[in-house]
Amino acid sequence: MLPTELLSHRQNGEEIIPKRLKIDDKNLALANELISCFQAAMGKTQGELERLLSDLEGDATDYRVKRGLAYILKSSFCTFEVVSPLEPQILRERVFALAAKSVPSHESTQVTLSKVADELSQELEREILLEQVRSGLYADLAENKILTAFDAPPAVDLLNRYNLSQVQGIFYKASQLVLNAHRNVPGEYKLLFRYLKLFQLMAYIEGDADHGFTITVDGPTSLFNPSTRYGLAIAKLIPALLHVTKWSLSAILQTRDVYTDTWKTGRFTLNSECGLVSHYSKGKPYDSMLEASFADKWDALKTDWVLEREVDLVPIPGSVMIPDFRLVHPDGRDFLLEIVGYWRPEYLQKKFSQVRRAGRDDLILAISERLNLEKAGVKLNDVPARIVWFKDKLLPKAVLAVID
Repeated sequence: MLPTELLSHRQNGEEIIPKRLKIDDKNLALANELISCFQAAMGKTQGELERLLSDLEGDATDYRVKRGLAYILKSSFCTFEVVSPLEPQILRERVFALAAKSVPSHESTQVTLSKVADELSQELEREILLEQVRSGLYADLAENKILTAFDAPPAVDLLNRYNLSQVQGIFYKASQLVLNAHRNVPGEYKLLFRYLKLFQLMAYIEGDADHGFTITVDGPTSLFNPSTRYGLAIAKLIPALLHVTKWSLSAILQTRDVYTDTWKTGRFTLNSECGLVSHYSKGKPYDSMLEASFADKWDALKTDWVLEREVDLVPIPGSVMIPDFRLVHPDGRDFLLEIVGYWRPEYLQKKFSQVRRAGRDDLILAISERLNLEKAGVKLNDVPARIVWFKDKLLPKAVLAVID
């Protein structure tokens, strides 16, 4: 996604309209020109690439567009690596220690670098040249990293990614997002809900698969301390939403006027006819780190219980639950496992209300000890679920203990 300084939008009343590039010959030519610039920089330093981009940018008025397209290419399609005969910090220590034994001069520097090159050639059993030592000394600086791989995208894909990034940037300062997912294929709902969980968004889900769902997502500016990181998580949801056939959303935005140092309210709407293109796979997204860690530990455990990650939606009155895992035993028993991590009080109240309404006797709740349930007004004495408490990591043995 694009950083804030490369976002462009205009405001019509309260409506915020992000800049989008037309997929026409002019912009396709610009995209191809940038892609060719990166291809020409293969094997060169990032500093050399930046100089090529600066020359291409020139004094044109569309410099922000060029910088935005270049940023996407660098962050999503390039691999920059440190190329040095030895880890640069260790190499510097070695060269400086040897150099300290002689009077500084151009000749002594050459002798020092040559001697280090000879020593490394013997140690590594391959020829190390003096110039390799010289370039490797500060190879860990960003401008000295080498462009070792460039997976050049088609020009149209680059323009589509730019347009999507401009829209995603709108949500960095969202205070609330209301999403209506209309009647769709159940699998599309499931994928969307899994991305909600993946990005750890505080979402309130109401509705059912037959009539559609209304999903309310708290934005970063609604938290006690506005979080850019949480705004990025909301922005990451948008490409997943594009895989849903029919939807619409509205967002309330809090934007800061740099001239008056005041906050202004803006609005943004989007729907499934927006023409944006997703670069996300329709396949299964990765689990969160907490879930992945739990699954890895389970795989290493010797137990008859099988851990399944594919869990169907659990309908409850007016809403739906998406458990993280299902535990299945060969004798026919099974349990649903829901991990409750760090959330704000209103979300916890809604979550436990859902658990009560579900009325499931096969549900296990794994709850972080970091949560202040008392402050959130949550009581567990009437929750129809088995409870597992955990600190930083959820251990499989603790889950098996409440089953037994």
